Amino acid sequence: MSTDLTTEDKIKNAAREIFMKKGYAATKTRDIADAAGINLALLNYYFRSKEKLFQQIMMESLTVFFQHIQNVFNGEQTTLEEKFSLLASSYINQIREQPDIPIFILSELRARPDEFVSQMSVQTRLKDSILFDQLLEKIGKERMMEINPLHIMMNLMGLIVFPFIGRPMLERMGEVDDAHFDLMMEQRKELIPKWIMQMLE
Repeated sequence: MSTDLTTEDKIKNAAREIFMKKGYAATKTRDIADAAGINLALLNYYFRSKEKLFQQIMMESLTVFFQHIQNVFNGEQTTLEEKFSLLASSYINQIREQPDIPIFILSELRARPDEFVSQMSVQTRLKDSILFDQLLEKIGKERMMEINPLHIMMNLMGLIVFPFIGRPMLERMGEVDDAHFDLMMEQRKELIPKWIMQMLE
């Protein structure tokens, strides 16, 4: 049993590294098998296909990530702006490490939304969080009734995720190379929380 788990972990570790470097489309199962030190038949025995392996790795990464997000939502020692800063930094770091995540989430939500949501072991409900209470205190009950707090979260997510999805277009429009793009993402970790707080004023 321990041998099986070790082999499975070797496959996932190798796949995670190659997916990160090459992306899903350019990754070949033979490359993963070679990196894991196993033959292709053994990889197929454990995961059946590249898609199944990719899905498992992404779901494991997202589960850990959403557990962290839930902790941010309910942090008792952090202010509202600090929560937005932690969310921006966490999301940007996660996507930089695994740039296929936004496209994976979009494709899964379109293809099988109920199954995808049910697989997530962590359910982060905004209205049940300390973040929601802090929003209520910041903007007041009357404005909260007029402005659905989900607008705030959608703005936050859009500011974080769009640059990664639209990166090829942005690179051509702004003549942005990899180093410049990375610098801009670092800058956005500080800028996004400020923009969101200004929106709440």
